[in-house]
Amino acid sequence: MRLEVPVGHPDFGRLQVCTCRQSQVSRQIRQRLFALSNLDELSHLSFENFQQRGLIGLSPRQADSLELAHNHARQYAQSLKGWLLLQGGYGCGKTHLAAAIANFAVGLGVPTLFITVPDLLDTLRFAYDDPEATFEGRFDEIRQAPLLVMDDFGTQNATNWAQEKLFQILNYRYINRLPLVITTNLPLDDIEPRIRSRLMDPQLVTRVNILAPDFRNPTEDTGLGVFNECTFATFDLRKNEGLPAEEVQSLEKALKAARLFAEQPEGWLLLLGGYGCGKTHLAAAIANYRSELGFDVRFDVVPDLLDHLRATFSPGSTISLDRRFEQVRTCRLLILDDLGTQSMTPWVREKLYQLFNYRYNHKLPTVITTTDALEEIDPRLRSRMMDLRLCKNYWIGVPSYTGAPRRQSRMGSRKRKTG
Repeated sequence: MRLEVPVGHPDFGRLQVCTCRQSQVSRQIRQRLFALSNLDELSHLSFENFQQRGLIGLSPRQADSLELAHNHARQYAQSLKGWLLLQGGYGCGKTHLAAAIANFAVGLGVPTLFITVPDLLDTLRFAYDDPEATFEGRFDEIRQAPLLVMDDFGTQNATNWAQEKLFQILNYRYINRLPLVITTNLPLDDIEPRIRSRLMDPQLVTRVNILAPDFRNPTEDTGLGVFNECTFATFDLRKNEGLPAEEVQSLEKALKAARLFAEQPEGWLLLLGGYGCGKTHLAAAIANYRSELGFDVRFDVVPDLLDHLRATFSPGSTISLDRRFEQVRTCRLLILDDLGTQSMTPWVREKLYQLFNYRYNHKLPTVITTTDALEEIDPRLRSRMMDLRLCKNYWIGVPSYTGAPRRQSRMGSRKRKTG
């Protein structure tokens, strides 16, 4: 049937389902959307079995972020108004909460489509060859779903076609104010600008950032571990050791640069100097400062990082090399400690180059410490570290820290007396 509405009305000339068949059509829509979803496999994920404060050992800030995300998700499931954007690293609980929303809505009889973004795009591609469904029909089914949950946004192959289809889906739901839940491990800055502008609309979108680590690898948090107590307040400028003025000044300059970087992490910061001069303390202080502010931070000692990457080759590994490497190279702030102490095999050279090149091209904040002179570093890495438009280099000239005043030789003492 067609509604009797004036010309210019959105429903003018459009076929409408008769009320006598409305329940049957709604049931068919629910069944089709459920068939496209992965909810059969995720039916066990609910708000009741979500650990609101996470695993034992989380910091208060991490646990608070989980609880806040749970509360927002639960409120959203009851209203289904606007959009909910859940951000966070792998395994932090985003998919559990998104699936809990979808399962809750299905329980209320709301036609719901829960689908990972790569699967969504595959569904559209397959529609071209599906004799039982047209591409247009499948596309409309997705973008008009009463509730759409898009999981793992950003993991898709970002071709022009994929970007355009995702924009069309989100733009349609944005214009029509249709409920949408998105999970992503990407920062907003890395999302396509047209989509990002819609996700930043505070009148429509509720954004929640989950700071918890991967619950599958609870020990793999920021990587700070024993460096948790390395802060700017505990950093020793060593003024009581009798060090030459120029050495103390190099330490003061490095401390000032580290503080400024921690307050506004932009570009790269390279700290050079001998063993025990304070490089690692300053790098860890930056990481601790940003972590306390809820920033996505990784602190990796380079040899340990490479061991973790190699461990993914083990048959018992629960994480792939690609995923582990992606976690490292895309994090918002990366601290690479002790560059140069690793064994430089061809595989290591290639992985480090890929890591450096990605963060260089994307201008992601990075802190590097090394005892090597720049000319000793692999040329491909060195070329990026010497780009003064991006990287600021500081040499710390003090000797290894001992905590004791420097002993003076008799000759040095005699010279000062006679001088």
